[in-house]
Amino acid sequence: MELKVLSIKGEETGKTVELSDAVFGIEPNDHAIYLDVKQFLANQRQGTHKSKERAEIAGSTRKIKKQKGTGTARAGSIKSPIFRGGGRIFGPRPRNYGFKLNKKLKELARKSALSYKAKTGSILVVEDFNLEAPKTSAFEQIRKSLKIDGKRSLLVLNQADKNVYLASRNIPKTEVVTLAELNTYGIMKAGALVLVESSVEGLGNF
Repeated sequence: MELKVLSIKGEETGKTVELSDAVFGIEPNDHAIYLDVKQFLANQRQGTHKSKERAEIAGSTRKIKKQKGTGTARAGSIKSPIFRGGGRIFGPRPRNYGFKLNKKLKELARKSALSYKAKTGSILVVEDFNLEAPKTSAFEQIRKSLKIDGKRSLLVLNQADKNVYLASRNIPKTEVVTLAELNTYGIMKAGALVLVESSVEGLGNF
C-alpha cells in the first residue's frame, strides 16, 4: 500500500512511502484485538478496592439478645452482615486484574488494528518535523493543516520528542506516542493515525 507524504502544512511533498502488506494488509483478527484491548484496560485498573467483612468491623462481641422467646430470628453479633453497620458479605478485596497474553497474539492484534486503519483510509504520513518550542498553538496549527483537528488523533513518532509531547498534551482527543509505546487500544481508539515518515520503516518490522 502506497501513501503520499505530507508536509506539516498539509501539502504534498512529492514523496511516497510503501506500507508493508504484512503489517497493514492482513485479514484482521477481531478476537485477537478484543483480547489485547481487554488486557490493556485490565492493566489500567488499580484493584485497590476493599470493604470490611464482619471480622474487621469494630463493635461489641456480646450476644445482642437472648436466643429464644423473642419471636424473631436468633442473632449473636451486632457485626453480622444482616445488620446496618455490619460487615459486608463477600466484599471486594485488593487484587490484580492483569492476565497473560502470548507475544505472537499481541503482534497479531496490533497488525489487525493497523490493517483496519489502512482499509478505512485513516492513516496519514507526514514528513519528520521538530518544534522549536513546546507551543500548543503550533501543534494545533499542524492538526488544522492536516484536517484532523475534529478527530481523535494518534501521532506516532520514531523516537521521543519532548517539545512535541509537551505541545500536544493539553489538546483534547490528541495523543503522541513513540513506536515502542504503540498499542492496539490506542490504534483502535484513534480516528486518525498520523505516522511520521521515519516511523514507517519501524512499523514494517512490527
